[in-house]
Amino acid sequence: MRILHIYKDYFPVLGGIENYMKVLAEAQAAAGHKVAAAVCHPGMVTRIEELNGVKVIKSRRWATVASMPLSISHPLVIARLKPDVVHVHSPYPLGEVSAWLLKARVPMVITHHSDVVRQQGWLRLYAPLLRRVLKRADRIIATSPRYIETSPWLAPVAGKCTVIPLGVDHRRFTPPSNPFAGPLTALFVGRLRYYKGVDTLLHALVDVPEMSLNIVGTGPLQDEWKALAHSLGLAARVHFLGEIPDEDLPAQYHAAHLFVLPANARAEAFGTVLLEAMASGLPCISTEVGSGTSWVVQDGVTGRVVPPQDPAALAKALRELIDEPEKRRAMGQAGRQRVETEFTQELMTQRVMKVYESLV
Repeated sequence: MRILHIYKDYFPVLGGIENYMKVLAEAQAAAGHKVAAAVCHPGMVTRIEELNGVKVIKSRRWATVASMPLSISHPLVIARLKPDVVHVHSPYPLGEVSAWLLKARVPMVITHHSDVVRQQGWLRLYAPLLRRVLKRADRIIATSPRYIETSPWLAPVAGKCTVIPLGVDHRRFTPPSNPFAGPLTALFVGRLRYYKGVDTLLHALVDVPEMSLNIVGTGPLQDEWKALAHSLGLAARVHFLGEIPDEDLPAQYHAAHLFVLPANARAEAFGTVLLEAMASGLPCISTEVGSGTSWVVQDGVTGRVVPPQDPAALAKALRELIDEPEKRRAMGQAGRQRVETEFTQELMTQRVMKVYESLV
């Protein structure tokens, strides 16, 4: 099968969608399919590379507006390709239009990773296009049933939606035989952006004086949140570790007692880091923002789900998991089992291929 993935970037650019596409594309190529990824790059000419069996076509972009590349060559490159199935990773207006305009009736699959949440002005222009593209799509993949239920874009096309959750390489995160026994430590991993809600976590930590917090990742709010930690008297307990090599990430999970993703908006559509934490045997605390985070974490089973932007509720959940170590361990074990049965990369790839096969 000839498979074409379309998005704005590809590895070594790092991000949740980029990683999802890379995992799928490489697994498909390893299974013997001819796989290409059409993306953009800031160079002067279109470049073609092969990475782990995937043909990566990088069209020249001459600007980026509202996180979207502007490229004339990108849709032209896509128009010349002849895939058996095209897989668009959304939201990405340029890629969606390019796939929509393909002359041949090529089966089109869209993974709807997230609604557009914050850029409302831009959304007014994008909305009519997105509705047309979703109507044209042969199958729409959502990463959780919760997102289909709550998305104003997916609800009208729910009949063509299929739930395929994200997956992780659970073997990388297998918990050590001797769990971490050091000082009580919570972990956050992710880009330091507004919707991650780290400010809420910092305020909650004031009422949990025996717990430290490790923060892995960088982003536009790093300096602001460092200043907040200092002003709250948390500088000695909150450690901003920045970006760390991917091979060192499992060790960060294994050096924690629990994981927190205190998101405050639907821009946090799923939370792959929750899967990494669960695969590492950690109980997770997430928030109810109407997305997949409160579906991945089963409240009372694999962790706790609390209201967003509520430091008191978050502190209460932290206190519960601190004071009841047996519950903490049981939740961690349940999370690991849930990943092994529902959220592996192998399962994700198999489910996506079944979608393709039903259309080709």
